[in-house]
Amino acid sequence: MKRFILFIVTITLTSLQLQSQTLYSLSDCRQMAIKHNKDLLIANENVKAANSLRKAARTQYLPNFSANGGYVHNQKNISLLGADQYLPIYATTNGVPDFTKSVKGIEYNGSFVPVDVNGTPFDPTINPEKIQWDNYAYIPKDAFEFDTHNVWAGSILMTQPLFMGGKIRELNRIAESSKHIAEAQYEGQTSETIFNTDAAYWRVVSLVNKEKLARSYVELLHKLDNDVSKSIDFGVATKSDGLSVKVKLNEAEMSLLQVQDGLSLSRMALCQQCGLPLDNDFQLTDEKINSLPQNTVSATDNDDATIERRYEIKSLNNMVAIAKSNEKIQLSRFLPNIGLTAGYLTTNPNMYNGYEKEFSGQWQIGVVANVPIFHWGERIHTFRVSENEKNIAQYKLDDAKEKIKLDLTQARFKISEASKKAKMTTYNKIKAEENLKYATIGFKEGTVASSTLMEAQTAWLKANSEDVDAQINVQLCQVYLQKALGILN
Repeated sequence: MKRFILFIVTITLTSLQLQSQTLYSLSDCRQMAIKHNKDLLIANENVKAANSLRKAARTQYLPNFSANGGYVHNQKNISLLGADQYLPIYATTNGVPDFTKSVKGIEYNGSFVPVDVNGTPFDPTINPEKIQWDNYAYIPKDAFEFDTHNVWAGSILMTQPLFMGGKIRELNRIAESSKHIAEAQYEGQTSETIFNTDAAYWRVVSLVNKEKLARSYVELLHKLDNDVSKSIDFGVATKSDGLSVKVKLNEAEMSLLQVQDGLSLSRMALCQQCGLPLDNDFQLTDEKINSLPQNTVSATDNDDATIERRYEIKSLNNMVAIAKSNEKIQLSRFLPNIGLTAGYLTTNPNMYNGYEKEFSGQWQIGVVANVPIFHWGERIHTFRVSENEKNIAQYKLDDAKEKIKLDLTQARFKISEASKKAKMTTYNKIKAEENLKYATIGFKEGTVASSTLMEAQTAWLKANSEDVDAQINVQLCQVYLQKALGILN
């Protein structure tokens, strides 16, 4: 009765434990890892930043408006005259200026001769300023002095590029390429995150199955230990046989403990990758090793199409495009820059009306051109630098394509080798199970020694363990091939 109650309690607790576990598929783990991965979040922010920079570059085609204002306090006023002045007045005859009526003079040989301040005939070659005018206009210095102690000024200016040598166009191309690079890096980080998640996922699956094998192996040795102990009591087996089984049992229990520790750490690593609590209790849908998905990835694909699909090549292609645009920008520095300007300027004092204490202004429009002439070869040298950078980017692209071809070859070789090895280990597992079956029957009938049965059990454990490794390796090679083909996203 007590055993029955204990059995019911055990079944109940196991059922509650299974119900508390969350079941995760490979797709679930991938999605959680993508949402949690900080490097991926950073890459996504880089994409947004690059997109904003691309929009900012497009605004360079549009006119630029700005408003300016200022105030200046001056110590002194502006005066157009250094002292009071006397301005000679021209007399007129019938509205026509008449010089003879405007200056003082005498009759000399029947002609009018102007005189100087001494009353002598005026000689223009000597002291021409001494001529005597009849009338003068008095101009005081204060009349030409303007109050500029407090000066206010403001302006609204519009600048529209007309021709910049192609700089704006190339800057927009650089911004577009930078956006594509950020997107390629996001794609690459996504691929790397999925690859690491898959590796952690299949590591847990592998250790779950190895733990089951280790438990089964320990159970086999426990049963063998009981059988050998009974045989010793009947005098059929020796104490040496019993000690050999116990040593093997201790080794199996130690191996089981190591597998359990490794499984716990692997579960924590998967939880960390997916952003789950480290003590989260979960179960994976692919823990049954016999029901794993088979290879569905095509290893025969056009290499050129595959290479162009890889995020590294997308990034390097855009880096080459940026280098070419930079070369054109350096070339544009040899060309003139032309822009249209228009605006409105207002000042106080009003410089358009006698510096009155009021605001007044005017509209302005013009064209500005800057033509480079001579800069001691500086622009030639920088242009050559841009050519070198373009060549470097092209060399990196060519080198990456060669390495990716090698990566593709290795991935196809690995998936082929892993599939063949999985078939071999499955065959070996079947044979080891048959061998264990016959050895167990022989031991019960007394025709097989305990040592032979232990060898069969060890061979069974090894064959099953190798089959688990081979099946998991097939899954990892599929993921690696997807990554090499550029479709792991």
